[in-house]
Amino acid sequence: MGRYIINRLVRWIPSVFILLLLVYALVFFGAGDPIKLIFLQAPGDVAYDPARVDAIREAAGLNRPFLLQFWDYILNVAQGNFGNSLVSGRSVNAMISAAVPVTLKIGLTAIVLVSLLGILLGVIAALNQNKWLDNLIVGFALVIWGIPVFVAGPLITVFLVLVLDFDVPYGWGGLFSPKVIVPLLVIGLNPMALIIRQARAGVLEVLSEDYVRTARAKGIPNYQVVMRHIMRPVLTPVVSQIGLLVIATLNNSILIEKVFGLPGLGRMTETAIKSSDYPVILAIVLIFSVVVMASNLLVDISYPLLDPRAAAKKTEDE
Repeated sequence: MGRYIINRLVRWIPSVFILLLLVYALVFFGAGDPIKLIFLQAPGDVAYDPARVDAIREAAGLNRPFLLQFWDYILNVAQGNFGNSLVSGRSVNAMISAAVPVTLKIGLTAIVLVSLLGILLGVIAALNQNKWLDNLIVGFALVIWGIPVFVAGPLITVFLVLVLDFDVPYGWGGLFSPKVIVPLLVIGLNPMALIIRQARAGVLEVLSEDYVRTARAKGIPNYQVVMRHIMRPVLTPVVSQIGLLVIATLNNSILIEKVFGLPGLGRMTETAIKSSDYPVILAIVLIFSVVVMASNLLVDISYPLLDPRAAAKKTEDE
């Protein structure tokens, strides 16, 4: 198991390097000149001066060959320095440090709530198969699965504001602020449907196993059968969806943080792309990539803990 983790970590290095190279090439060759954009977005009394543009470009090192610029960037990143924003001149490290806690709090909270509620509803539905409660939960999962994020946000906002008399959810007031309720709901609706269906299918499959029938025949209470004999094998396929849940959360954060005025990485991503702010874009891509890779690694590590047979198989594969 230890060798497997080390091998995965070693494989990260070329993967991240290639990803950064591709993104750097995209922003270098096709994203537009950020220095010109600075002048175009400046107030009307600021005149466009080609000589000044060339001077700023030279000071920022953007007039050098592509590979030389990329190599210098990699060396700086290896030292923990993401450079400065081409638009605002602020340190990218400071910008990331201010935005990461917001996205991290919302994302982790959404993932935990979605996982717990999805597993609970899936287990309840499976234990009441073909009954009204099962049909209700499955129908709920189908409905929320079919509602896109950009539709769910306005619908939930209208319901909370007009029906429940909530304040308009805009801005960041901390994780326990009522303003965060809508973003959490919007992030979690689609993934929750997936967790519900996965948990329900897993429980139905395990219920037909001989060891579950034997436990029930011995007179063991139903809740103990569920907790001791059903949950562990059911969690194995459900945990595999957590990696997809992390990806969905990061993707949705760009839209949600922009719409609800949250000062996180998603909103920063949208702003950086519009202004072709290379250092900020590259820093966010690196952070998102590491988060996704780390989540996938944690999912792989959790398999042997939930199912010892998975550990034996991984050992044979390695």
